Amino acid sequence: MKPLGNRDFDSRRTGSSADEAVPPVRKRHSAPGNLKWRRLLDRIAEKTIFSFAMAAIAIIVLIFVYVGREALPLLWENSEGATVAATFSPPFTWQPVSGVPKYNVLPLLLGTFKVTLIAMLIATPLALAAALFTAEFAPPAAREWIKPAIELLAGIPSVVIGFFVLIVLASWLQAVFGFDFRLNALTAGIGLGLAVIPIIYTISEDALTAVPRSYREASLALGASKTQTAVQVVFPAAMPGIAAALVLGFGRAIGETMIVLLVSGNAATFSLSLADPVRTMSATVASELGEVVFGSGHYRILFFIGTLLFLITSVLNWLGDRFNRNLRARLFGSA
Repeated sequence: MKPLGNRDFDSRRTGSSADEAVPPVRKRHSAPGNLKWRRLLDRIAEKTIFSFAMAAIAIIVLIFVYVGREALPLLWENSEGATVAATFSPPFTWQPVSGVPKYNVLPLLLGTFKVTLIAMLIATPLALAAALFTAEFAPPAAREWIKPAIELLAGIPSVVIGFFVLIVLASWLQAVFGFDFRLNALTAGIGLGLAVIPIIYTISEDALTAVPRSYREASLALGASKTQTAVQVVFPAAMPGIAAALVLGFGRAIGETMIVLLVSGNAATFSLSLADPVRTMSATVASELGEVVFGSGHYRILFFIGTLLFLITSVLNWLGDRFNRNLRARLFGSA
């Protein structure tokens, strides 16, 4: 008997002859014209995105150049006692409209940071607790309305929040705590915190949700409870995103205008008391720039305040970015 070859054996086993074998799969090649067209579209998209990015950066730089240019004459001029040195020299008083104008910006700096810190101390725990509950503990049905409800606060105009604090919250705080001044730093800080909460909440909740599910499963498999997993595993893993949320919230608070303009009392007092009225840098520019004489010393000082505010927010954002990178490198081994 003639031994079966591999080819005959395969044909008998499959019940088909060698001539009925499956033809080889043909490789499909894109037409040269289509490939060139795709590459051209990719280049156009890349150049367009790059152009928009450069345009955004150029706009920011030009705004800073314009604001700085209007304040630059303070370096060599002394108009109405307005100089760069005078803005940090005693007396610590802001009285631009008087017989002897006083342009010290330290009360404005103190008021700005005092209100901002109060807002962050109020908004941070509330926003982070809400974000952690939404991401880790809330049922899916509840999560569908909790997150939009909190994020809806970001769409409320700041003047509406300021009006609510002015009419309702300020009177209630004065009745409870017996403040001498109805409008003060604490009232402004609470109102500012209401505007900052949705920013910190949204970014923090996204950061917590983005933590890989394997982290949670590994922690639960080792015997940790759901609360321990959320607080000791998920929260630290999301710290880079949470840090970015805090930086953005701080920048939002330090540059807010309408809320502090309505409920801070607008008195440039050099005091650390939370019950005293304050005036912030942004509110000063907003309230006085429309009535100032063009080119006067007061005009230059207001643009100097704008430049100072721009530099402060830029430095804070840079420091926050550096901290975020170092934290990411420490947690995940790469920046």
